[in-house]
Order: sequence, then C-alpha cells, then structure tokens
Amino acid sequence: MNTSDTRRILLVEDDANIREAVAAYLEREGYWVMPVEDGQQALDEFSKHAFDLIVLDLMLPKISGERVCRTIRDTSDVPIIMLTAKGEVEDRIIGLELGADDYLVKPFSPRELVARVRALLRRTQLENEPQREVLEFGDLVIDVSGHKVLVKGEEIDLTASEFKLLTTLARYPGRVYSRMELVEKVLGYDFEGYERTIDSHVKNLRAKLGDNPRKPKWLHTVHGVGYRFEATE
Repeated sequence: MNTSDTRRILLVEDDANIREAVAAYLEREGYWVMPVEDGQQALDEFSKHAFDLIVLDLMLPKISGERVCRTIRDTSDVPIIMLTAKGEVEDRIIGLELGADDYLVKPFSPRELVARVRALLRRTQLENEPQREVLEFGDLVIDVSGHKVLVKGEEIDLTASEFKLLTTLARYPGRVYSRMELVEKVLGYDFEGYERTIDSHVKNLRAKLGDNPRKPKWLHTVHGVGYRFEATE
C-alpha cells in the first residue's frame, strides 16, 4: 500500500527476471515500486509521478539509459542508481558523468542494491535543523540547511552526491581527504575500487562551479592522496 511517507522508487530494467527480483526485494523493505521495462515508459512515469529514487538500467530498448538519465537531470536532482552490464572502469563511470549518484555492475546481489538504495535515500533526506548552516567563501555560498549552492549569486544545480561531497570538503578547509575517506563519507559505504567515483564527482563539481582544475579556486587535487577544499582568490 502506498502511503504518504512511503518512499517511491522508479525501477527501469528490461530483463523481466531482474526486474521482478529487485522489485520484490524493495517492496519487502517497505518501498513503493513502479517497475517499467524501457526508456520511454520510464520518462512517461517520471512525468506523471514524484519519485524519491530511480534505479536505471544503462542498456534499454526504445530510449537508452544514458538519454533517460540526461533528460531527468535537465529538470530534477532525484537520486539515480545506474545499472550496467559493463565491467570496465571507464564504462562504469559513464553514468556518474551523466549525473547518476551511484552504479552497480551486473550481475549484482539484490541485497546489495537494497543497501545502496537505503544509504542513498538516507543521505539525501533533509533533516529539520534548528539552526541554519551557511558556508561562505567569496563568490561561493553553500547553504547547507537549505541545500543550495550559489556562485556569484546564481544557484547551481548539484546532485545529492555532489552536494554531499562539496559540503564534506568545505566544512574543513585545508584538510586533505583521501579518495577512500570521501567514498565512505559521501557514498555511505567503503568498497575497494570506488575511488574513481570521487574523481568523477569532483570533475562534475568543477564544471558546474566553474572551478578551473589547473588553477582552482576551491577544489584542489593533492596528487597521490585525494582532495582538499581551500578558498583562494
């Protein structure tokens, strides 16, 4: 039964066996699931309903997962977990560069997907905070409690993971975080091999903030270690 506080998930997967298994696991955890089998259905349902999270296969009939992700990101920052059958590292991060928050490579355990869904929803849920937290660094203003980022007064659209990464770094200017530390703090879990996801998120952040990696104002690379935030004008 769908109630007002039930998290709504759009599940986009063309393989009927995977779709049914994942839907069953998610529903068992108390989520309301809308399963669809192609990209056109995904966009149709997205236009009609408000979803809290999307599980999106990369290889889809009618409209590809890449195009679906890009279309959704034009209007929404809803959390997206991308599913892909490709195992190469470069292929895995395609979804992240399109704006997905996380990815899973097939074959995967439905239990792991449920854990990822739970972690992503938990960190994107905005809690009522009694005090407003605003971080200001010249042209860059991060309204943490309002979940907004402004550059020169213009609001910048960030995904949930990008916002979490930026606030994690900006709360402690000058501190160097390793990639694995950021994986754990931003993605909510600690798995080997996911350091490249942080590189992808940093790349997207720099592009959206207008931060030149060769002469950064805010996001600095510490070669061989990770990243630090430091406001330089």
